[in-house]
Amino acid sequence: MSSTAHQHDEERPWFLAHHFDTVGQQMSAAKLGMWLFACTEILMFSGLFLAYFILRTMYPEMVLTASEELNKTAGGANTIVLLTSSFTMALAVRAAQTNNQKALERNLLITIGCAMTFMVVKYFEYTAKIEHGLLPGEWYAAAQHGIALPKYSRVFYGLYFTMTGLHGVHVIVGIGVLSWILIRARRREFNSRNYVAVENAGIYWHIVDLVWIFLFPLLYLVK
Repeated sequence: MSSTAHQHDEERPWFLAHHFDTVGQQMSAAKLGMWLFACTEILMFSGLFLAYFILRTMYPEMVLTASEELNKTAGGANTIVLLTSSFTMALAVRAAQTNNQKALERNLLITIGCAMTFMVVKYFEYTAKIEHGLLPGEWYAAAQHGIALPKYSRVFYGLYFTMTGLHGVHVIVGIGVLSWILIRARRREFNSRNYVAVENAGIYWHIVDLVWIFLFPLLYLVK
């Protein structure tokens, strides 16, 4: 091996994959992949939003009445929680870019804590719906619990559980991803040259937050 090649190997960062020539090339590829993934997520939720708008156009009074049974306080609290987590996630990305190890770990922990808080609130909200028979399809039993709702309300709750349930799955996945990023952060793997994994995790988390920002007014604040 020539001295030039040997010097090149010594200068090559440990985090640079063998199939990339430079750190910039690797970061660009990672970001492109993440944004392509983000587009597929948006397309998936777009289909559900379209179904919601069709249902609302066909049965506006039913959607209005059925939505009144949703817990607006819980939904609002979860909105604040996710907005806070989006802020701390942005701070975590900035901390990685500026070699601020303590701020990186602290903000990742807060973001994960907010995500868990969201799921706890959602658990109690789902429990209340199940107890009152506000379920989709053949499990719908609101009348048996003394709740009078218009015809086809079961369809609304079908969409409610599908949309919020799918979003909840994304929150759980986000908790896993952010926990993995936190473990790596504690190993001192991220710095001003190697932060793309934190940034991509942030992009994913912002998408999760953005979807909820649309879900909350459409499902809970119907007017």
